[in-house]
Amino acid sequence: MTAMMPDPPEPARSVVAAAEQLLAKRYGVVVRLADPEDLGGSGQAIVLRVRVAESPIRLSRTLIIKQIHDRTRSPRNGQTHVESFLREAVSYQFANSLDARHRPGPELLAHDLDQHLLILSDLGDVPTLGAVVQEEQGADTTNVLMGLAQSLGRMHAATAGRSEDFGALLRRARSRFPMSPDLPPEPFLDALREAPRLLADRLGVATPAGIQQRVNGYAELLTSTSYRAFSPGDLCPDNIVVSASGIRFLDYESGGFRDATLDLGCLLVSFPQCSCDLGLAPEQADAMVDAWLAEVEGVWPQLREGDLLRDRLLAARTVWVWLSTAWHLPDDYSRRAAEREHSRARPAAQALESRWAGLALAADTAGAEDLAQHATEVMDALSGQRSPFARRSARIR
Repeated sequence: MTAMMPDPPEPARSVVAAAEQLLAKRYGVVVRLADPEDLGGSGQAIVLRVRVAESPIRLSRTLIIKQIHDRTRSPRNGQTHVESFLREAVSYQFANSLDARHRPGPELLAHDLDQHLLILSDLGDVPTLGAVVQEEQGADTTNVLMGLAQSLGRMHAATAGRSEDFGALLRRARSRFPMSPDLPPEPFLDALREAPRLLADRLGVATPAGIQQRVNGYAELLTSTSYRAFSPGDLCPDNIVVSASGIRFLDYESGGFRDATLDLGCLLVSFPQCSCDLGLAPEQADAMVDAWLAEVEGVWPQLREGDLLRDRLLAARTVWVWLSTAWHLPDDYSRRAAEREHSRARPAAQALESRWAGLALAADTAGAEDLAQHATEVMDALSGQRSPFARRSARIR
């Protein structure tokens, strides 16, 4: 939801003025910005679209300004919002170094680390992935999803082996923050340890010791040194846009390097960090895997060998489903309220039921019968928690 501000409030005026000063410092000329449009932000940030009213240098007609104003600690990734801003600024700097064909999102035009301010190119009023998938049908939806996986793979292939470059930018940007180029695994590992208790307390489903051992092994993906590439971190249908130049990823506050199969698994599980659900059919998931693999096999040809990719994706799926359960099974009303306006948001129990059903199918296909059985038990328990009307509506859909 966007809103024009004919008489901008003081925070917006201050952000616009700061952006004008930053552009003057960056380019050595006076640039006037006008007509700020509030793009909503995420609570800790002000995000504006502004018109370039006057500029002696060539700039796009409109620009995006983002400024972090909340310095508290984020409950999701354990970082302060200032540290998240630093990751985002460095992620955009790193993306600027890529060939324009491989750049995953907007171009960074200027930034100020002390003011926590970014000025980005504007991709325009382009639809989000959630809106496009909602409108498209059948083969058209599959084509969009394949394009999404292809764009993700293209980014992974272009950034594989470049974590040291990203780390150098982090160190140069703010040496007093000893941050790693890798996405911090600790918040994820903590959530994985919490999942069995939630399954028992909330659903009455016990986690066998063998399943726990399997998941502990799968969790090594979070610290894996193999198949590492840049990841935006927080993938969500509302952070992905479908433009004329292709699919682009937004919001790099959790940007960093990790095992690329975790990103692909995130798509296959339908964005576990939120309650969105793309309703992927198995055939669509297979098409997405093929599209991604076609982009990355040049740098990781071994993923074509045997069952390596299938097994890594089962591990990634399992990790994400468990994490999603830890995040969404509790009655976190503030989180649910924040996600309610996502274009593909579903009730938490419905989204989780779909994710455990997908895991059961993937595990059964891979011959992991114990994992498939446990996933089916959780899926049935989640189904039992939903009202008969909700279950009937889901079957009709």
